[in-house]
Amino acid sequence: MNDRPAEFPPAMASLLAQQDIDLRVVIVGNGCEPDHVPDGVQALALHDNLGIPEGRNIGADALAGPGAGEFIFFDNDARLPDERVLASLVDQAGRHPEAAYVQPRIADPDTGITVRRWVPRLRAGDPTRPGTVTVMAEGVVLIRRAANEQAGGWPGHFFLYHEGLDLSWRLWDNGQTGWYAPDIVIHHPATDPARHALYLRLVAHNRVWIAYRRLPAPLVPAYLSLWVLITTARTRYRKALTTWFAGFREGLRGGHGERRPMSWNTVLRLTRADRPPIV
Repeated sequence: MNDRPAEFPPAMASLLAQQDIDLRVVIVGNGCEPDHVPDGVQALALHDNLGIPEGRNIGADALAGPGAGEFIFFDNDARLPDERVLASLVDQAGRHPEAAYVQPRIADPDTGITVRRWVPRLRAGDPTRPGTVTVMAEGVVLIRRAANEQAGGWPGHFFLYHEGLDLSWRLWDNGQTGWYAPDIVIHHPATDPARHALYLRLVAHNRVWIAYRRLPAPLVPAYLSLWVLITTARTRYRKALTTWFAGFREGLRGGHGERRPMSWNTVLRLTRADRPPIV
């Protein structure tokens, strides 16, 4: 969106510096003509801001066809601190063929801290513990192209937030898994998205949509009720809670799109992987 002129050029430079892989890159300008496009990089200018998930879908489509790679690396504005980050992610995918996606560890470049929301598991106290995961921090992730296409890509109409949960559940429902590789580190500032009203509204809105799209009918009320309780307990400010509930009501009014609930076998697999799909 050309709104991070200081962060974007070094992030792109770190991507283009990657070694031991074949690399094709596309920049999607969401509602803009992209700035800072290096030589040899494809740029797409979208007339309107379609949101991050649909921007990713358009970028992936642009890289499809003859010569398409086996993997797609989705990156918003993270810096890759060494030249073998992508090769290491691909290596991890080779070691875990059951995994449709590989998640690196995201760390603040100044403090080295990995905030809780970046750890794709419930027990997030130790962000350096690797293993199978059922969700993803979608801002930086490597996905097998074939798995992404089989699952139908990102839910473009989500605009922002929780699109990774929707996609990861579809990947799991197709019989695959995810893998968290915390030894592979990328850098991103540890900002707090909850400072924005848009965040509060959309996380609630999309939480409802995920339940209606992906959960078996008996689990929908359990999932939504639990998240109402969790959010009420976590949220300190009345204004923030009011905004969250406004988004929740918007989600209940519909617009979630296709309903393709996961199988009960997938529910069991997710539960065995330490994250039952009600939380």
